[in-house]
Amino acid sequence: MRISTSMLFSSSVQTMDNQQSQLLSLEDEISSGEAFSTPADNPVGAAQAVQLSATSVTLSQYSTNQSSALTSLQTEDSTLSSVTSVLQSIDSLMQQAAGGTLNASNLSAVAQQMSSDRDQLLTLANTTDGTGNAIFAGYQSTSQVFSNASGGGVTYNGDQGQRLVQVSSTSTVAVGDSGASVFMSVPSVGTSPVPAGDLNNSGTGTISAVTVTDATASSNSDAYSIQFGNDASGNLTYTLTDTTTGTALATDAAYTSGSAIDLGSGMNVTISGTPASGDNFSVTPANASANNDVFATIDSVIAALQSSTSDDDTASTNLTNALTTGMTQLSNSLTNVTTVQASVGGREQEIEALQTVTSTNQLQTETSLSNLTSTDMTAAITQYEQVEDALTASQKSFASTENLSLFQYINP
Repeated sequence: MRISTSMLFSSSVQTMDNQQSQLLSLEDEISSGEAFSTPADNPVGAAQAVQLSATSVTLSQYSTNQSSALTSLQTEDSTLSSVTSVLQSIDSLMQQAAGGTLNASNLSAVAQQMSSDRDQLLTLANTTDGTGNAIFAGYQSTSQVFSNASGGGVTYNGDQGQRLVQVSSTSTVAVGDSGASVFMSVPSVGTSPVPAGDLNNSGTGTISAVTVTDATASSNSDAYSIQFGNDASGNLTYTLTDTTTGTALATDAAYTSGSAIDLGSGMNVTISGTPASGDNFSVTPANASANNDVFATIDSVIAALQSSTSDDDTASTNLTNALTTGMTQLSNSLTNVTTVQASVGGREQEIEALQTVTSTNQLQTETSLSNLTSTDMTAAITQYEQVEDALTASQKSFASTENLSLFQYINP
């Protein structure tokens, strides 16, 4: 095969052009620190980089969501701790008033202190986050989620919603609890039935806390009424009715002060003193609607404290019954707040665990992306020097070849 001079020149120039192009590409890679500047430089690597970048952005968003959710839950957790402290203070005041040693002036002072605690509790119930939204408002953005209701208790201006935040590809976390579930709800498990005496009672009968003898009895969830009357001889009797089923469990039963009265098959209650004919007492489930509002519970006790006098037996009896009812209801509300706070704590731990996993995954993703798109300086510089040496050799070889001519041998 004959190789013409033009072919030799063309081949040499193309080789040097290719080498020069390689040098320029390597120079750009070294100066920018990026392994490729366009997808065409490395199609497979570019596709992997796009996928890793998307994963990194997603993980970054999850990390932001986790931090936001954790902050909200920590605010709620702290608020619930304060709520527990206030409720415990009110319970202590009730216990003090129930001791039977305070006069009317002392009881009035207790009522004032309880009113102050009640105001503090309302402030906590209306706690807002950093953006001014009430943390117990559900989906609502109102900053006054609870307002005082006429006649006692409060009006809830929020809803039952729970805001959810996506904290990983497979899980969401509730970042709040509705005020109704915290302050106006009582669980049916782990709480006590509520005894109460009618405010219109005129006798001196007082009802005790309920004693549960069989926690598995289905009748424990029923409501009961105890109504007093007199038999034909004028002796005091009572009629016990399961008001849930409408069944009379005892009719005109002889009353003995301090004797246990069986309620169904799983619990009993004691009434002491001398009720008047027509007096009524009741026992209702812990989660009955009348027992759910912790503010209404406190208001009822405050009203009883303010109306009690040391020389009025009826008022004193009503106060004793109100305190028995109030302490049971408050204990149930405390159980509910503790349950909610435990749930909040569990969600905090879940997010903290996810933060660790997300941080690790994000670091691995960013490292893989960096390894894929960043220039390996050692390899790039080594290759640059190799190509540069090859280009130099090509240039010298071309210069030598260019000077070759048959005429140099014909005419020495």
